[in-house]
Amino acid sequence: MCNDYRLEVDIASIMEDFDDLKIKIDLPEGTPNVAAREDIKITDVAPIVKSVEGVRGAGALVNRRWSWPGPSGKPVYNYRAEGRAFASHRCLILADGFYEFTDPEDPKQKRLNKWLFTLRDHRWFAIAGIWRAHEKVGEAFTMLTLDPGPDIAPFHRRQIVPLTRDQWADWLDPTVPAGDVLQTLPAGSLIPQQVYGAPPSAGQPALL
Repeated sequence: MCNDYRLEVDIASIMEDFDDLKIKIDLPEGTPNVAAREDIKITDVAPIVKSVEGVRGAGALVNRRWSWPGPSGKPVYNYRAEGRAFASHRCLILADGFYEFTDPEDPKQKRLNKWLFTLRDHRWFAIAGIWRAHEKVGEAFTMLTLDPGPDIAPFHRRQIVPLTRDQWADWLDPTVPAGDVLQTLPAGSLIPQQVYGAPPSAGQPALL
């Protein structure tokens, strides 16, 4: 499951894209100060667009923490989506790439192979998420996951849910059933690039 993602696109460009799609974005806390980051990790603060209760297809752009503490204290950074309605507290997690890791073929190589996934024909995209208020960390978000689609199945047994531009307004609208939005993409939609480790000799990465 995803525990590392990337956002190097500037907020001004992101706001322009929402405007082009006629999605109203409020800035209740001012424009977030967001530096380009190659790696956004669990417990980091990053920009999301929260759904606005009672307003369809609109959102609020804020900086929030990735993950809240679960019952055992471990961070809840991914959340299984199957069978859940998510009738409120939806959010779009802004990204231009996300990472998955696979075991190295060479046992002497101690670090995992690292793969960057980008979305075809999108300079940036949104990852489906939810947010909640937590008494210890305040408002925080998590990424939703599904069984893997064809692009992720060779790399991992679960996957997050990248959303294409035409899905963003629907995810911000809680009247749209979650199952209509939360689906894996067709083969060839997500483009993998190995960014660390030796290329796998058999052409297939080792699943984690």
